[in-house]
Amino acid sequence: MDSFFRFVIRRRKAVIAVFIVLAAFSALTAGLVEVNYDMVDYLPQDAQSTQAISIIEQEFSEDTPNTRVMLTGVTVREALEYKDRIAAIDGVKSVNWLDDAVGRDVLAVTPPEFLDASVAKSYYKDGCALLNVSVESGRESTTIRAIREIIGKTGAVAGDAPNAATLQELAVTEVVNAMVILIPIVLVILTLSTTSWLEPLLFVCTIGFAVLINMGTSAFFGEYSFVTQTVAPVLQLAVSLDYAIFLLHSFGDYRADHEPEEAMRLAMKRSLSTVAASAATTVIGFVALLFMRFGIGADLGIHLAKGIALSFLSVMVFLPALTLACYRLLERTRHKNLVPSFEGVGKALMKTRIPFVCVALVLAVPCFLAQSSTAFMYGMGGVAESTQAGRDAVRIEEVFGRENALVLLVPRGDPGKESGLCDELASLPHVTDVLSYTTAVGAEIPPEYVPLDVFDRFYSGSYARIVLYTDNPEEGDEAFETVQAVLDTAKRHYDTCYLTGQSASLFDMKNVVEKDTKVVNLVAVIGIFLVILLTFRSVSVPVLLVFVIETAIWINLSFAYFADSSLSFIGYLIISTVQLGATVDYAILLTSQYFANRRELPKKPAMLKTLAGSLPAVLLSASILSIAGFTLSFTSSNPIVAELGVLLGRGTILSFVMVACALPGLLVLFDGVIQKTTLKTDFASNA
Repeated sequence: MDSFFRFVIRRRKAVIAVFIVLAAFSALTAGLVEVNYDMVDYLPQDAQSTQAISIIEQEFSEDTPNTRVMLTGVTVREALEYKDRIAAIDGVKSVNWLDDAVGRDVLAVTPPEFLDASVAKSYYKDGCALLNVSVESGRESTTIRAIREIIGKTGAVAGDAPNAATLQELAVTEVVNAMVILIPIVLVILTLSTTSWLEPLLFVCTIGFAVLINMGTSAFFGEYSFVTQTVAPVLQLAVSLDYAIFLLHSFGDYRADHEPEEAMRLAMKRSLSTVAASAATTVIGFVALLFMRFGIGADLGIHLAKGIALSFLSVMVFLPALTLACYRLLERTRHKNLVPSFEGVGKALMKTRIPFVCVALVLAVPCFLAQSSTAFMYGMGGVAESTQAGRDAVRIEEVFGRENALVLLVPRGDPGKESGLCDELASLPHVTDVLSYTTAVGAEIPPEYVPLDVFDRFYSGSYARIVLYTDNPEEGDEAFETVQAVLDTAKRHYDTCYLTGQSASLFDMKNVVEKDTKVVNLVAVIGIFLVILLTFRSVSVPVLLVFVIETAIWINLSFAYFADSSLSFIGYLIISTVQLGATVDYAILLTSQYFANRRELPKKPAMLKTLAGSLPAVLLSASILSIAGFTLSFTSSNPIVAELGVLLGRGTILSFVMVACALPGLLVLFDGVIQKTTLKTDFASNA
C-alpha cells in the first residue's frame, strides 16, 4: 500500500482532475435515475397480491382503482360526461361509476331515486358523484394534475395515486432543503473542532463529491425508491465525515515533525486500518438490508453501502491530494483549538460509572421486550394529511364515507359458484358492496347478450374478477382481519384465488416484514460482531460493544410502545441496522484508545485518559449524525422519512450516552475478563 500512497501524493493533480470529472459526469447522470414511489412494487414476486396484480395487468383491460374523484353539484348526465373526459386523460387506465354497476342504458332512462339504494348511494348522493379511477403507476403527478383541472376547485381527489403525486412533487425539494439546513450546521460544528478555517470545507467537499458520485452511479441501476432518494445523501454525508476528520487529524499530528508529503503518507498509512474498520461496520449494517425479501431494504442497502465505499475511496485518495494542493491555504487559516478540555467530564463519568452500568442493565430487558411488541404501520396513509390530497380525502369521507377497494380473482367457469361466493362476501363485516358479473349483470344472463366492454371488465380467459368495497382504513387489525376473511371465504369455494388492493398488499407486506426483521437484525449483529472480534482479536470485547449499542437501539425503539403509538416498519428496519453500523464506531474508537492507554497505565487512570481524549471526537461525530436525523425530520413532509429522522437523531444521542456513560464502566469492570479473552493485550499492571 505504501507505493499506492506515494502515487496518490505524487500524482495529486491528476487525482483531483479525475474526481472532478467523475463528479461532473455524475451530476449529469443523477438526473437520469427514476424514482419509484410505490412500495407495493418491492413486494416479493411470490406474494399473492403481487401475483394478482400481474394477472390483472396481463389478462384484464382495467386496473385496480387507486383514486377517488368526487364531483359536486352535478346531474347524472353531467357525471357521465365528466367520466368520459377523465377516462380520456393520458395516464388514466380506467374509470368506474354507477353506470358500470347498473348499466349505462339503464342509468340513462332511470332516475337515481328509482335505482337500488344500496348500490346507488356508493356512487351518487345529494348531487355528488364519486368515481373510482385507476391511474398508471409512475405517472401520478401529471395525471392527478390533469384530473384536478377538469373537475375544478369544487371537486376532490384522494387515494394512493394522489398521495404518490404529492411525494413526487416534494421529494427533490425536501432533499435540497435538508442539505441547505444540514451543511451550514455541519460546517459550524467542524470549525469548532478543527484548527483551520479551511479544513471543514475540505471535509464537506470530499464527502460531497462521494455523495454526488454515488447518486450518479445509481443510474446503472435504473431506479431507486423515494426513501433511498431522500435518506441516502443525508446519511452518507453524516456517517462518513468521520473518515475525513480522522485522516486530517492524523496528518496534523505528523505534520509537527515531518514535511507535508511525508506527513500525509504516514497519516494515510495510520488511518487506513482504522477508517477501513469503521467503514466496514457501517457497510455491514447496510448490507444486512440486502437480506430482506421486501425489496425496499435491498434498494436502500445497495445504495448506502455503495455510498460508504465511495466515501472511503474519496477520503483515502481524493482528500490527501486535495489537502496537499491546498496546504499553504491551510497553514494561513490556522486558528486556536476551540474545543474545551474534557478532563472534568471524564472524572465525573468515572465516579458515576457503576450507577450508569446498573441503569443500562436494568433498562435492557424491558426495553427489548417493549420494542419487540411495538405496533407497525406499513402504508403511506399519513403522507398527505396536511396536503390537498389529505383535505380532499376528508371531504369525500364526509359525503360517501371511507372506501377501500379489494380485487379478488377466482377461476372462471361456474356462474352459480361465483354468485354464491359473492353473496357470502357481501355478508362479511366491513364489506359495503360487491361488484362482479353476477351482481352487476346477473348469473342467468348469457355473455353473448352483454356488451363486450362490460364482459371484459369482469372476465378474462382464465379468471373472474370480483371487486369488493370495504369501509376499513388501509391498514390495521380490522383491515387485515377483513383481508384474511375474504381469502378464507374464497378458499372455501375455490382451490385457487388471489387478492389485491392496498390492504391486501399491506397484509402481504406485514407478513414478509415480520420475517425480514429477525433475519436483518441477526445478520447485522453477527457481521459487526465478527468485525469487532477481528479488530480487537477478542471474544469478550464484541459482546460488550454490541450490548452497549443494541441497548441504545432497544431504548430508542421502545419509545413508540410506551407512548402507545405505532412505528413505521421502514424506520424500524433501517434504524436497527443504521444505528448499529454507524454508532458502534464510537464504541470502537473509545475501546481502541483504552487498549492503547491500558498498555501504559492501570485501568482507572487509563480510562480517565481515554475519556479526555476520545469524548471530543465521539461527541463531534454524534452531533453531526443526530443533527442530520433531526434535519430529515424537520424538512420532510413524508411521515416515513420524518419518523426515520427522529429515530436516527434520538438513537444517535442514546448511543453516545451509552458509549460515554456505560461503556467505560463495563470496560473497567471486565478488565480482567478482557485480558483473559484477548490475544496479546500487553496491559500494564493494576498495582
